[in-house]
Amino acid sequence: MKIMKKSEHADQPTKDRWLDIDEVRLVSDLRIMHSKVDELYQIVTNLKRRHSGADIHKYADQPLLNEDIARVDEIYLWFVSLKEPRENKALG
Repeated sequence: MKIMKKSEHADQPTKDRWLDIDEVRLVSDLRIMHSKVDELYQIVTNLKRRHSGADIHKYADQPLLNEDIARVDEIYLWFVSLKEPRENKALG
């Protein structure tokens, strides 16, 4: 995965200036992520409401379900890593 270069303006407030192209891309990617996280949340909520965990395991393609669980774990850990500096900053 390619890491985006830090914007030349990243240390400046965004209120009174235009965003550069890399900042626009980041905002766009974040909006897509928010949408997809909400979509996944809705799907999982409906699965949990309609079906038991036992039925999920009974009918799931188990290797694929295991891969999905691993991916969600990885995403969760990434979100936690984003959350920790924010909480540390609020405490300090």
